[in-house]
Amino acid sequence: MKRNPRRERRHITVRGVVQGVGFRPFVYTLAEELGLTGWVTNNAQGVDAEVEGPADDVAEFCARLATRPPPLAVVESVEHRALPLENDGSVFTIRPSSGGPGRTLVSPDTATCDACLGELADPADRRYRHPFITCTHCGPRFTIVTALPYDRDKTTMAGFPMCADCAREYTDPADRRFHAQPIACPACGPRLTLRTGPADAAELHGAEALAEARRMLAEGALVAVKGLGGYHLACDASDPAAVRTLRKRKNRGDKPFAVLADSLETVRRLAHVGAAERELLLGPRKPVVLLRRRRPATAEVAAGVAPGSPDLGIMLPYTPLHRLLLGLPGDPPGPAVLVMTSGNRSGEPIVTDDAEALSRLDGLADAWLAHDRPIHVPCDDSVVRICAGAELPVRRSRGYAPFPIALPVPVVPALAVGGDLKNTFCAGDGRYAWLSAHVGDMDDLATLTAFERATTHLTDLTSVTPRLLVADRHPGYRSTQWARRAARARGLRLRQVQHHHAHVASAMAEHGLDGSEPVIGVAFDGTGYGDDGAVWGGEVLLADYDGYRRFAHLGYVPLPGGDAAVRNPYRMALSHLWAAGLPWSDELPCAAVATPEERRLLQRQLERRLNCVPTSSMGRLFDAVSSLAGVCHRVEYEAQAAMELENAALDDLSGIPAGSTGGGASAGTSGALIDDERNDAYRFMLKAVPQDPAAPLIADPAPVLAAAVADVRDGVAAGPVARRFHRAVVALVQEVCAVARERTGIRTVALSGGVFCNALLTEGCCAVLERDGFTVLRHHKVPPNDGGLALGQLIVAARAQE
Repeated sequence: MKRNPRRERRHITVRGVVQGVGFRPFVYTLAEELGLTGWVTNNAQGVDAEVEGPADDVAEFCARLATRPPPLAVVESVEHRALPLENDGSVFTIRPSSGGPGRTLVSPDTATCDACLGELADPADRRYRHPFITCTHCGPRFTIVTALPYDRDKTTMAGFPMCADCAREYTDPADRRFHAQPIACPACGPRLTLRTGPADAAELHGAEALAEARRMLAEGALVAVKGLGGYHLACDASDPAAVRTLRKRKNRGDKPFAVLADSLETVRRLAHVGAAERELLLGPRKPVVLLRRRRPATAEVAAGVAPGSPDLGIMLPYTPLHRLLLGLPGDPPGPAVLVMTSGNRSGEPIVTDDAEALSRLDGLADAWLAHDRPIHVPCDDSVVRICAGAELPVRRSRGYAPFPIALPVPVVPALAVGGDLKNTFCAGDGRYAWLSAHVGDMDDLATLTAFERATTHLTDLTSVTPRLLVADRHPGYRSTQWARRAARARGLRLRQVQHHHAHVASAMAEHGLDGSEPVIGVAFDGTGYGDDGAVWGGEVLLADYDGYRRFAHLGYVPLPGGDAAVRNPYRMALSHLWAAGLPWSDELPCAAVATPEERRLLQRQLERRLNCVPTSSMGRLFDAVSSLAGVCHRVEYEAQAAMELENAALDDLSGIPAGSTGGGASAGTSGALIDDERNDAYRFMLKAVPQDPAAPLIADPAPVLAAAVADVRDGVAAGPVARRFHRAVVALVQEVCAVARERTGIRTVALSGGVFCNALLTEGCCAVLERDGFTVLRHHKVPPNDGGLALGQLIVAARAQE
């Protein structure tokens, strides 16, 4: 093909995740390869460049910016325009970053790459055993950025001037660390410190600190370890006494711990790993992956790590310090698996500050393995499971935040504050929404303070100046109260979005629906403030972004004592039995666990409707059946009873290798569930309201409860009861959606709400609905629980302002 000899010059602007990912070095190398002159720089919009040379080479340069970017880059757009020739010599340069108006996207923190891991373990490399090894392809990004453009002086590495060797790598276009902002080495970088007591106690540094921390872990100590986005509390996962001590000190109850394993081979000894799970475990994000445990369990993980759970949350090392803690070849023997749980007291945000760690973790940790690189942004580990072969986020944080969600419709600049449980918030403007890292439950001053600090950082980083605040309609939510105060103080508008409408909208938004057509939104969760003041949670809505109509819901039952019923599922079971007209027989586990006096008082409370808010919550129905079947009567963490009921159902699906694709349910188990011989006794009664055809349909659970009671009285084990109940809920979703389609013609179903973290239920619903010809939207990018709520709030409220 004949080349075009004409020379030209072009100005190019690249937008997307193009700062902190080696994009300028990539541009430099590409220009050198093609023999082009010019320059490249970071600015507030992204990356700007000008190139000059033969027209064909300039065209090739522009094309490759979009099609062959560095591994961590995400190119959203490449715009270029012709300029007059300047004949600016024979060099291409990297110019200092510039500021100005605009917006760029910040990269999430990324796990240590293979090249850095190789150097970490190479005695001949100058970064051998350096706990902070990094390059343009890996390491901290979001958690160290203090401002944009992304340069070293705008990160928490600003206090570590590069030595001559690092500076030479930084300026060498042929080096993997060319313009890598966090680079350092043992001569100029952060330093490890181990403290075993108060702030003035003796310290160990560097290799000695690491060796002593490994020794202490091997001997059963609890060590606070400073990571990318905060401190972890670590102990030997195989040591039952250490695990018990950690659980007791942290007041953790029976909530499962996550673990850090030294290799994929170790993970495979512990759990079933399919191709999708393997990709997550080994990929650049390295979240905690929920995997189905092997049986019998190995001694590498004590029973107390995840009591009563067939799933185990496992991650592989994502920092060089993790790798060193677990040992390199030739190191003294140490634990192959460590418990790694958030460094905080129960209910508090993760600790990031070193002085705070010494005080807030005093009494929890026996030692503190810290370093002097500050953490600017707290960021917990992400949690993911695989459901029907695809990601199902449970917590979206490290490795994912603050990467934006592209919106199907533009929004005005706004801040949506989410809910009070599993809080994340969301800044949006135009076609982007930036979800925060996991904040936590908004039930104490420390979390509220962390929330406010994080909103300021994210809006500054994304250049979103909110003109609108968005919150849940629940008047008691602390997030809503904060938004109300902030709106008054700043003179901003405040809009409030119904909880389950936001859930449905979040599923629509992440699937790119523009809202021009409504969907059948199935929103199942534990708690959401309803339009009638009741506690909703078993909802089927006909919804778009502009509004919704309540098409069907679970029948109301009393929630006796509010939070007391949530903490004690047997109270919820007795309430459901009372509402269904079923006696509290002594042979029922939920009745037997309550004393005669408690039952008498509860009976009076229900009859007189004292402190008994009505609820349609599907989450509370799961709790009730869990207690009725004898699975769980009291909970120590959110959704414990429902999770254990799912586990009982999975155990009962015999003949299927449990968790053959990991993460709880598998395609095989969901298939067994939906193809199970249907027990029509376990069937919700779908009822219309007489004389009011416009009223929502009522899904009455009384027949399901009666069937479960009969099974329990007949001595049927918990597993079949749990499986039949799951099958009944799947059948209810199938039936209600069929009726909705018949009446409205809508053929798209969105599944959202925390109940759909249940993989068995989600896979079962997807299978029957898709078999019936529906398009099913389920969550892949944001969690179905309240961790995804803010996205729905944003698109409902901010779009409505157009």
